[in-house]
Amino acid sequence: MKKIIFLILACAFTSVFAQVPANYYNSAIGLQGYGLKTQLKNIISNGHVNQGYGELYNGYITTDTDNYYENDGTVLDMYSENPNGTDPYNYTHGNNQCGNQSSEGDCYNREHLMPQSWYNSASPMVADIHHVVPSDGRVNNFRGHLPFGEVSNPDFTSLNGSKRGQNTISGYSGTVFEPIDEFKGDIARIYFYMATRYQNEIASWEDANDGSLPTFDGSSDQVFEDWVLNMLITWHTNDPVSQREIDRNNAAYDYQGNANPFISNPEWVNLVWNPVPDTENPTQPTNLAASNITHNSVDLFWNASTDNVGVIGYDIYRNNVLITTNANNLYIDSNLESATEYTYYVVAKDGASNFSENSNSVTITTLNMPEFIFYEDFNDCATVSDNFVTYSETSNRDWSCFTSFGEDNSGSMQMNGYQEDVLSKDWLISSNLIEFSNYANEKLSVYLIHTYGTMSLGLLYSTDYDGVSDPSLFDWFDMPNVAIDTHDGSSEIAIQQIVNVDISSIPDDAYIAFKYYSNGAPTRWTIDNFNITSELIIGVTDNLLENRITIYPNPSTTNTISIVSEIAFNQIELFNILGQSILKKETLNSNSVTLNNLKAGIYLLRINIENEIVFKRIIIK
Repeated sequence: MKKIIFLILACAFTSVFAQVPANYYNSAIGLQGYGLKTQLKNIISNGHVNQGYGELYNGYITTDTDNYYENDGTVLDMYSENPNGTDPYNYTHGNNQCGNQSSEGDCYNREHLMPQSWYNSASPMVADIHHVVPSDGRVNNFRGHLPFGEVSNPDFTSLNGSKRGQNTISGYSGTVFEPIDEFKGDIARIYFYMATRYQNEIASWEDANDGSLPTFDGSSDQVFEDWVLNMLITWHTNDPVSQREIDRNNAAYDYQGNANPFISNPEWVNLVWNPVPDTENPTQPTNLAASNITHNSVDLFWNASTDNVGVIGYDIYRNNVLITTNANNLYIDSNLESATEYTYYVVAKDGASNFSENSNSVTITTLNMPEFIFYEDFNDCATVSDNFVTYSETSNRDWSCFTSFGEDNSGSMQMNGYQEDVLSKDWLISSNLIEFSNYANEKLSVYLIHTYGTMSLGLLYSTDYDGVSDPSLFDWFDMPNVAIDTHDGSSEIAIQQIVNVDISSIPDDAYIAFKYYSNGAPTRWTIDNFNITSELIIGVTDNLLENRITIYPNPSTTNTISIVSEIAFNQIELFNILGQSILKKETLNSNSVTLNNLKAGIYLLRINIENEIVFKRIIIK
C-alpha cells in the first residue's frame, strides 16, 4: 500500500507570483527629491513590455481577482467592491465584458484611472496595467474623464459608495469623482507611478477641455496641482499599502516587466514630493503578544504605533536578527524549527527612516513535530482490530476488511450495502479512546470511495461512549469541519480524499466512529488511509488559558463562529489581517459568544480573561 504522510502547513500569506527582484531599485537607494523620481523612472521604464490593449482582460485574471474580500475568485473592481459586506454584484473573468450598459452590474470594462483622453489613447499608457483596471461599465461612464477629488453632496453615488459631485478640497471647485476610502491609497500610488513612469511625457497632457487641466501643473517634476498633490499624499498616508496591492504589483511585474515603486517602497512618496526632513520617531509598538504556536509557526500581534507623518511598516526581529518588514501589526512567522525557543520584538518606522523604540519582547517555544496519534492503512486485516471494531445494531451485512478495493487497489475497510434485503445500522468504531486532551492542532485525513445508492456516511465522535456497549445509547457528534459527500445513486465510482482537516475543537478524549444507516437505497462505502496527526503538548501548554477556550467551527464555511470558554471572559475584539479592529464586545462576563456575518478571510481574536490577553486565529472560508 502507498503510505502518504501529509504535512501540516502553517497558515501564511504567500504570493503565487514572482516577486519584484530584491535588487530592482538598488540604483535609487540614497536619493531623494526629483532626482529619486528620475532614477525610478529609468528603472521602471527599462523592461516594460507593452502587451497591448486587447490583452488586458487576460491580465486581470492574475492582477484583479478577489482573493481578499469575498475570496470568491470574481473580478475585483474598486468601483463595486464592498469591503464591509456583500458586493452589490460580481463579474466572472471572461464574461459580461462591455458592450453597452444601462445600469450597474450590466458589464465590466477597462477603466483608465488617468483617462486616455489625457494622452490621446497613446501607447504604452493606454495599455499599462498598473493604471488600467477592471471597472463596472456604468460607474466608469459616470466617472468619465473627471479628476479625482472629494465630494460631500454627490449627484451620483454608486452602489459601493463611490461618488461624483462638486469638489470640497480648496483649490478646485469643479466636478470630481471620489472612490471609497478602501482604495484611495491604491489610486494615489497609481497616480504617483504614472507621474514617474511617464515623467518625460506627462507635462504635455494638460488640456482645457477635460479633467487633466485641474489635475496637472504642467511640469515634469511635481506633475500635480498643489491641491491634487496634497490630496494624494493624504490618501496614501491614510490608506497604507495592503497585501492585495503587493500581490497586484507582483502580478503586474510578471505581466509587463515593471513595478510600481511606491508600493514596494511607500516611503518614497514623501522622499520625492515632500523631502522636508522628518526627525520625529514613531511611537513605540506595545503589547506584543504571541499566539497560535505550532511546531513551525507563530502569530504575532501588537498595538499599532503612531507618527506625525505616518508609519509605513514594522521591522520584525527574531533572536535579535531582522527577518522582515511588515506593513501592518499582525504577522505570521512560519518555517520555524520544532521544539525551539525564539524571542521576538518589533520596531516601527516612518518614511524618513525614523525608528521607534523596541517593543516589549516575547519568547515562545515551538511545539514538537506533528506525529501520528492514530493511523490505519487497512493493509493487514489481521491487525485492523487494534484500531477499529465493528458493531451492528441491525444488519445482515457488516463492515469488512479486504486486501483490495482501497487507494491504488490496496487494502481497505468496506460496508457493502448493495442489494441488501434488510435495513442496515452498522458502526465502525475506534478500538480505544483517543486522548485528544494530550495533543494540539489535530488534523484528520481519510480516503473514501462510494458507489450506488444515496445513503450517507457519518463520521462522528463521542466523549461518553464506554467502548463496548451499543453505540446508539450514547451521545455522538459530527466530526468538526469534515463533510462527507453523498452518492448520487448511480453505479459510478466516486472518490473523496479528505486531507488535514482541523479537528482540534474536539473538547475532550473521545472515540471516533463511522456510522452507516441505510433505509433502502444502499451505498457501498470503502475507507482507506485513515489517520490523525497532531502535536504533543503534555507538560508544555496543558494549563495555559488559551487551551481552555474553544472556537468552532474553525475554519468556518458559514460566516459564523462561536467562542466558548471554561472561564468567563470580559471582552473580545476582532481584528482583520491589516490589524484593523472590526468588532468589539465589552463587559461580557460570559462563557460564550457567537459572531455572525463575517466575511471570508483570516482574523485575529483578542480575548480578555482573568486580566490576561489570549489571541486566537480565525479562518472564514
